[in-house]
Amino acid sequence: MTFEDMMQMKRLGDTAVSPDGKWLAYSVTTANLNQNTKTAELWMQAIAGAASESSAPFKLAVGEPGDSGVQFAPDGHSILFLSGRENSQQIWIADFDAATGATSHARKLTAIATGADNAKWSPDGKSIVFTSAVYPDCASITTADFKTGNQCNAELDDALAASPVKAQVFTHLLYRHWDHYTGYKRSHLFLISVNGGGMRDLNPEDMHDVPPFSLEGSGCGCDFSPDARELAFTEKLVDNPAISTSVSIFTLDLTDPAAKPVKVSTSAGGNFDPAYSPDGKWLAWRSQARAGYESDKFRLVVYDRAAKTISDLLEDAKLPNRAPAHFDLWVSEFAWADDSRHVFFVSEEKGEAPIFEVDIAGGELRRMGRAVGEWSGIHPLLEGSPEQVVGSLMRVARPAEVVLGDLAQMDDGVHVIHVFSADLNKPSEDVTPKVYIPQQITHLNDALLAQLNLPPMEPFWFAAKDGTKLEGFLIRPPGFDAAKKYPVKFLIHGGPQGNWGDDWSYRWNAELFAANGYVVIMINPRGSTGYGQAIVDGVNGDWGGKPFTDLMTGLDYAEQHYPFIDKDRECALGASYGGYMANWVLGHTNRFKCIVSHDGMFDAESAFGTTEEDWFNIWEFKGHPWDYYGKPDAENPYRKWSPSLYAKNFKTPTLVVHGQLDYRLDVSEGFQLFDTLQLLGVPSKMLYFPDEGHWVLKPQNSQLWWKTVNDWVDEWTRKTGTRD
Repeated sequence: MTFEDMMQMKRLGDTAVSPDGKWLAYSVTTANLNQNTKTAELWMQAIAGAASESSAPFKLAVGEPGDSGVQFAPDGHSILFLSGRENSQQIWIADFDAATGATSHARKLTAIATGADNAKWSPDGKSIVFTSAVYPDCASITTADFKTGNQCNAELDDALAASPVKAQVFTHLLYRHWDHYTGYKRSHLFLISVNGGGMRDLNPEDMHDVPPFSLEGSGCGCDFSPDARELAFTEKLVDNPAISTSVSIFTLDLTDPAAKPVKVSTSAGGNFDPAYSPDGKWLAWRSQARAGYESDKFRLVVYDRAAKTISDLLEDAKLPNRAPAHFDLWVSEFAWADDSRHVFFVSEEKGEAPIFEVDIAGGELRRMGRAVGEWSGIHPLLEGSPEQVVGSLMRVARPAEVVLGDLAQMDDGVHVIHVFSADLNKPSEDVTPKVYIPQQITHLNDALLAQLNLPPMEPFWFAAKDGTKLEGFLIRPPGFDAAKKYPVKFLIHGGPQGNWGDDWSYRWNAELFAANGYVVIMINPRGSTGYGQAIVDGVNGDWGGKPFTDLMTGLDYAEQHYPFIDKDRECALGASYGGYMANWVLGHTNRFKCIVSHDGMFDAESAFGTTEEDWFNIWEFKGHPWDYYGKPDAENPYRKWSPSLYAKNFKTPTLVVHGQLDYRLDVSEGFQLFDTLQLLGVPSKMLYFPDEGHWVLKPQNSQLWWKTVNDWVDEWTRKTGTRD
């Protein structure tokens, strides 16, 4: 595979399933390398008979390039979608023929000056909730005074755009997020009638974002009750949002314009993705217990609307034919079954992300049979096929496609799931569930993939220095010859609470790293997700400690057990926390021929003062830098774990990569590292992107990134010799 091959691949976006379970609507993004663009388009395809010719996909007749957010109306006779075809993104509605999948008669529903996003149908199909970023100082944009509020927002937008003065005045923290400044607007929820009954701002004069900013994106962060009389939503109501991860769930009575939101969540941490059960008895959401810790375990809780009580569905889940065990994985997403008794959810588990099912009445938990790869965007079919689920599935050697899973066949038959025993450092030994291959519905890249040699990913387990069992992965180069020795690209993941797994990426693509003759090795050290919360928490306050030794021990294991590895020609590459660890490696071992450090922390104290999310460093380094002033470096995490203080050991040739718009780890971290390397006389180069943030997203920038990184690794791994 070449970079150009990867750019030709079509990228699956949001998906929607019709109420009768017969139609799939989805977004597909195509990159144009020559034009340096990425364009999304909306498609439709039959789900039933996915292998038949009648299921051939077709573009929505009412769609135009750039449209997104397609959803089916509850009655199955209409769709909504978002379109900027008139220079402002608005909600559009079109007729839908459930017999043929045809769409027609598109008409614009909203005309709000600040644009519309994250639209969601009410269960009765009579209204739509959406988000729009408005100026809180303007009058609320409502039907009663639409012109005044709309005109005020439009005039402020025009005035800011026309003003030669671009300065901003900050009076509080969290004035920017990752790659953009928050500005003067705040996201609000709006409710609009589909048939001309009016529109209103559900958060009038609110100075907070509703929903709060989320890096992953969570749509409107809201849900309607089945009778459409109540809305549940998320909001971050704290005095200083820069130091808190506390997000709460509120409900709002939509039948009373004077009603005030009612807080229903109780945990101090983050609470996200509220969803009502189909019978309306329950409200479920993903919940974290600890405030200030964005990587606390995501639990699945349910709120009994009548009793007003909250319970953790998985805390005491019963496992048939097993001794009691503790389910200790994150819930990354969930969906209710039609019977309101079962909930399907996805959790990262040992490099995969399978589907689980829990019975909320009996607490019985089961892991759906092993469909290798990572699931997301799951849609249980609620009519006609209650035992089927539609979702996106990807693997390290295949971009995401929509598949149809039969839950009865996916059931492994013995209710085996990977759980964790009382000693969370030691995963229990479970029977391996049978492999299940779901039916592929979309075929976005089949023709291109058939031409490529994409070797499989091989897992291996090893014991860390303290005996903890950890996992690593290896990918051999295309055309592998066991008689040869191959150089190594040693990839270090970010987070630090992240992981390597059986998933596809357009930024750090393991297959593309291997494509030009390298063995790719990836280790999930302390801090990695999918192995229980104790492993996740193992990085807190110990950034350069056990995670570093875990990585080196895992690489030692691979060198000892895979004779085709040339241990004298290895390069370490990492981004974000992986960039931090690359910098830490730079000062603590000379085993690598080269290093690539992308958006990494170099000086922990300066990084604290330039990041926008203070809660992260406060948690990870156990306080503020000034809490440790006057104490020895060994007692100060900001100095103990700062790569900058080990610069005298820097010898390895290093490529530094950083983006000007990276506000999570400011570009000054990259400049400081490069400055230090140059003054020390260490062979080094810096790749600087003035128009990228924490990720390199523009096609031609990405092309330059891959060429520069691969050329750097090639240059130094061609040089053989015994390492220090």
